[in-house]
Amino acid sequence: MNNVELTPLDGIELLLADLDGVVYRGSDAIDYAIESLNRVAERIPVAYVTNNASRTDASVAEHLRGLGLDAQSTDIVTSPQAAVRLLAELVPAGSTVLAVGGEGLTFELAKAGYVPTSSALDNPAAVVQGFASTLGWEQLAEACFALNSDVGGGGIPWVATNTDWTILVARGIAPGNGTLVSAVHSAVGRLPIVAGKPEVAIYQEALGRFGMANALFVGDRLDTDILGSNRAGIASVFVMTGVDGAKQLLAADSPSRPRFILEDLRQLHEPYPQTIHSDAGQFAVGDSAVRMQENRIELVAAGTQINLIRASTAAIWESGLAIYGIELAPDLMDELGITR
Repeated sequence: MNNVELTPLDGIELLLADLDGVVYRGSDAIDYAIESLNRVAERIPVAYVTNNASRTDASVAEHLRGLGLDAQSTDIVTSPQAAVRLLAELVPAGSTVLAVGGEGLTFELAKAGYVPTSSALDNPAAVVQGFASTLGWEQLAEACFALNSDVGGGGIPWVATNTDWTILVARGIAPGNGTLVSAVHSAVGRLPIVAGKPEVAIYQEALGRFGMANALFVGDRLDTDILGSNRAGIASVFVMTGVDGAKQLLAADSPSRPRFILEDLRQLHEPYPQTIHSDAGQFAVGDSAVRMQENRIELVAAGTQINLIRASTAAIWESGLAIYGIELAPDLMDELGITR
């Protein structure tokens, strides 16, 4: 058995990182993120992949430079860029497109040769919808008017930059683009084509731009970052600095499970501990261990919380049981920080 513990970065040619919950929360950097990513950039290229459609790649890069990262606009992969890639397969350049979103969306449409409009009265050939904090009923209604303009013919194409239900901001968790897309969906009775995570278009945009296949993706959300990277065939890292935590990890279904679980980005550079599974049903990671007894998981050694999370997820994931069929011992739940 090979007992050499490698870091998550060993053998990787390109690091792809989410932004909200990984690099920053609101306008402030997350602890240890900047120095850890700068250290990665000394070895391999680092690109930043975001579902947030409200800003241009240049403005995102400026924000990152202000935090201390050496980021250029070409290092930023946005969901509007992926949306425009999809749009090119549906309507030709030069077409009028109803843009429901912010500057990040209208900028990419214009750059690709489309004519953005905010009114369905301009007879747009398609609707592209992205997030902006200023969006209101009037903009959503224009999307509905345009999408319902040809009901008998099936309607014009509708592309959404992403369908994140929530967005992480400085004050906490707020409604994301998915809630706005859902409002339009309720009015028009159909769903859009989606460009951003967890769909593969945004990952293809990133890999195609950098020309490297052996990439690693770092994210904080299982239902978008990790699910999407797994769908795209990219190794995934989950970092516990954003939206999801231990509770969501334990309940993750197979398509949403990361290869690595990190407490913060410093651990990108640290040897990743192996999980040792004994015949007695014990799962040990570093200084932590749990034991699987039929459908009950018991605490053996608490150790450090991150290793306990790794051991507990390994026990659940290897059991093949759904989370609702598993019982966690009360002392284990306490150590994991899960409310009973």
